[in-house]
Amino acid sequence: MKSSLFRNLILAALVAVPSISSAQEHAPAPVQTKTQAPVAGLDTIPAPAEAKGNADYIMPHLTDSKHLELPCWKNWKEWACGVSLPTVYLPGTHFDIFPTKHGVFLILTALIVCALLITLARRHARDTDAIGRPKGAPAGLEGVVLYLRNEVYIKALGGHGGEKFVPFVMSLFFFIMIANMLGLIPYGSSATGNLAVTGTLALITLVMVEAAGMKALGAGYMSTIIYWPHDMPLYMKIPLTLILSPIELLGKLTKPFALTVRLFANMVAGHVILLAFMGMIFTSIALGIFGLGFAFLMMFMELGVAILQAFIFSVLAAVFIGQIRSAHH
Repeated sequence: MKSSLFRNLILAALVAVPSISSAQEHAPAPVQTKTQAPVAGLDTIPAPAEAKGNADYIMPHLTDSKHLELPCWKNWKEWACGVSLPTVYLPGTHFDIFPTKHGVFLILTALIVCALLITLARRHARDTDAIGRPKGAPAGLEGVVLYLRNEVYIKALGGHGGEKFVPFVMSLFFFIMIANMLGLIPYGSSATGNLAVTGTLALITLVMVEAAGMKALGAGYMSTIIYWPHDMPLYMKIPLTLILSPIELLGKLTKPFALTVRLFANMVAGHVILLAFMGMIFTSIALGIFGLGFAFLMMFMELGVAILQAFIFSVLAAVFIGQIRSAHH
């Protein structure tokens, strides 16, 4: 009687677990010592179907792998087919040069951005020639682009020549926005939930910021690295230079770090919260209805976050460029 009750409690606890990671699934079984008395019947309990990795429905949108999911219907439980991406090593090395799943979605993002903007630009030109103004989607895109250019980016970039950097920050906005949205669709993957991706975008931004500073300041660019107060006596300049110059250099590195972590954390957090709400489905009917409703709400919120984070990343890039172009001590 006690053994049966204990077994039922263990089974109920396993069913209530909202998610089990793949690492836990493949972890080796604990070694049983001589002092541990096995509970009769526990080894015959089948694993509940609900506990077989509920996180697998959400986490593949974030985790990178050599496995790509494609739409495919096998039965009511399997709605996806998997394809393994090939591994191509650089000759003489063990460096895989073939894209992973996130690499594939980054390429897809670039193609979508190019196809979308080029198509709408051609329609804009055709409608303008025909009736003197754009209409439909090209008109909407023109409103978005003009607002971002004139009201946001130009003011952040500041000064004469700042408009030359608008194409760069505008490209960041559209690229990151589409990459974020691809993580919200079925069988998609959020490449911006990968630190390597957000870090690379931040590194590209850092190079552009420093190049803009070198071009705008010339020899004065060194003043953004080495702090040298001109209005102080020498005995004050030397200690201040030794103390504040490393801080100036550290400040250059904290900017791309902030861009990297902000985008990565927001993309991961949204999916994890969505996973938590969906996990409620496997606890009880009441919590399942509550969790399902909030999961749908989170999907709409994630859509807004995808656009907002792209906007913030591009605006901060414009602010950093504008700051270094007008830097002085």
